[in-house]
Amino acid sequence: MKKTLSLTATLLAASVLLSMPVHAQSVLQVVAQQPPGSGSDAMTRAWAECASRQIGQPTVVQNKAGANGILAINFLKGLPADGQHVMSIGMSQMTITPYVHKQMPYDPIKDFTPIGMIGSTPNVLVVNANLPIKDVKAFIDYVKKNPGRVSYGSAGAGSLTHLTAELFKAQTGAFMVHIPYRGIAPATNDVIAGQTQAMFPGLAAALPHIRSGRIRALAVTGAQRHPALKDVPTMEEAGLKGFDAQQWYGVVGPAGMPAAVVKQLNDAMATVLAQPDFRDKLSAEAVELMPMNPTQFADFMKKDLARWTDLAKERQINLDAA
Repeated sequence: MKKTLSLTATLLAASVLLSMPVHAQSVLQVVAQQPPGSGSDAMTRAWAECASRQIGQPTVVQNKAGANGILAINFLKGLPADGQHVMSIGMSQMTITPYVHKQMPYDPIKDFTPIGMIGSTPNVLVVNANLPIKDVKAFIDYVKKNPGRVSYGSAGAGSLTHLTAELFKAQTGAFMVHIPYRGIAPATNDVIAGQTQAMFPGLAAALPHIRSGRIRALAVTGAQRHPALKDVPTMEEAGLKGFDAQQWYGVVGPAGMPAAVVKQLNDAMATVLAQPDFRDKLSAEAVELMPMNPTQFADFMKKDLARWTDLAKERQINLDAA
């Protein structure tokens, strides 16, 4: 799911750039987090080339893969703030990585110019299908009656799947053992097999297994029920007030971009997001549109960073000390 969503966001960022009027500089630059030769890189280049022909302006894709996007972000930080350099960004790089790694080469707030939000996808609390549990309350009771015997999987230490479960533990007082994996697929496989009992995967990754009955969905994160799981309540409906943990995607540029250029880019984003084919592409990945102007997006990122930083301190999560 991570690679698919990264591709969706990267393609959207490319389309935003390429829908802009021609600037004084003739080459548009898109920073990509995936390596050259990968499937997502090839598709991004094909998309950029096609769109570039429509406006008669060349595009250069700069690949800076590695370190969970940190290399690409650090590269973007050093580029001119002229509106010709942007990249798609995800929640993990802007509000998760900074709080679990204290020694970072960038400041997510000071070093970038927020341009706009793309959308978000919820996570979903799932359990092994063989457990005699049908709702969140029953799951909390089960965990508390089996102290130290219930484990949850994650896509890795410091991932959203990890932190969402820690948020759940903090709000419920229910203790579960964390089992980190190298990616969402092996973590999901072990929930299906019963090696772990629960996890909070992203919805798109979990849907096939939920629909097949191999895992059971108890609740989704977010403010409202998801269209793909209309019968599954939100965490708030299940009794966890204020529970929110969603993977979001947006577009940023280097710090200090002129306000007029930022507005122009945001207006272009709004045009792209309004196109039915893009809505369909995002919907297929369980991504719901969340258009925001630059000010709204900046405020959103600050609040999200503060919220996850507080949780990291409370749960004593610091991967630099690991």
